[in-house]
Amino acid sequence: MKKLAILSMAFLFVVSVSNLQAQESKKEVKKEEKKEAKAERKALRILEGSEVSVASKNSFNADFGALPNVIWQRSQNFDEATFTKNGQKMTAYYDFESKLVGTTSNITLSDAPSNVQKVIKDKYKNYKIGPVIFFDDNEANQTDMLLRGIQFDDEDNYFAELTKGNSTIMVRVDSEGRVYFFKKL
Repeated sequence: MKKLAILSMAFLFVVSVSNLQAQESKKEVKKEEKKEAKAERKALRILEGSEVSVASKNSFNADFGALPNVIWQRSQNFDEATFTKNGQKMTAYYDFESKLVGTTSNITLSDAPSNVQKVIKDKYKNYKIGPVIFFDDNEANQTDMLLRGIQFDDEDNYFAELTKGNSTIMVRVDSEGRVYFFKKL
């Protein structure tokens, strides 16, 4: 009987150690995948010249229609059109091929989906919530986006400014509700 108990305990110990090693291995694989994704991330192409591309303006008109009072500017990586549509101020970003990368709009936290609101309120309850930026990705274009000097994957994201005392940070929340530190402001 003692042998059976000892064998059972030894078996459970071996299974436990195996599970622990498998979990650690999964974490290492995820870290490695993140490193590979960062390495594979293409550097954004720098636009030549200082004038906004006529092709970007034509693409904008095809994407959004002929809207009044569109303000254009060229940044290092994008042609940017700031405009108002349906009462919402937005900025559209066009890449080196004059294709829409996505749009940003300033929203309040209450405008964000409930899962985004909940995760920010729960995780950062001691912070004052400031402006929130919504990035709406154009899924047809694989060009990554650049916000506040940081390149990030092309997917819909919410960026919230959070202040605690003299410190202000920006966090990124994806549509699944996962939160990532983005930048110290």
